[in-house]
Amino acid sequence: MTDCHRLKLKAADGKKYLTDVAAAETLLRLIQSVPSQKAEPIKLWLAKVGYERMQEMVDPAKSLERARETWQKHGRSKKWIEQRMMGQETRNKLTDYWKDHEVKEGKEFAILTNIIHQEWSEISIKNHKKLKGLETQNLRDHMSEAELIFTALAELSTRQIAESTDATGMGENKDASKKGGCIAKKARVELESKTKKKVVSCESYLPGLPKDEIS
Repeated sequence: MTDCHRLKLKAADGKKYLTDVAAAETLLRLIQSVPSQKAEPIKLWLAKVGYERMQEMVDPAKSLERARETWQKHGRSKKWIEQRMMGQETRNKLTDYWKDHEVKEGKEFAILTNIIHQEWSEISIKNHKKLKGLETQNLRDHMSEAELIFTALAELSTRQIAESTDATGMGENKDASKKGGCIAKKARVELESKTKKKVVSCESYLPGLPKDEIS
């Protein structure tokens, strides 16, 4: 009862009733303790995932391969996957810089990330997700190739600008984030003027959307 609570959730009849709820970790722990054969498939899956996580701790490259396999199963092209992974590497280098220069993980990371995104795309992360019809999904997993490229360019530019000035703390890194995003924005505007096509789009990989609608 410490970890399980009751919240009012909408039922099939449209009314809200108090319903027992818990976080995913608590629910999985409860399943582990259920003495029923019906819970056995999930217990086996948990054991498999736990073993895979142990393998990744020993050999981090395995996590990259599993990510690649997962994206392939979801219909991503080889080109998209390579761009997604390259963008993640660029992102990791930026967040590593922030960690070493007095920027706190969590809220401050999110603020800087949104500044960069807002600068290059002229739309906030929240509104970009809304445009694509996303809720809890990762925005980057639903970006087009072009959106991934400009996100990576903005974050690469931000890190290099921050490094050149040894930006420390939120104030200085906010300034670097705006400048880095602005560089990517100029490139985006130039591309759009040549192609007559917007980079930021409503397209996503949500179920039901044809795969070939996303470039």
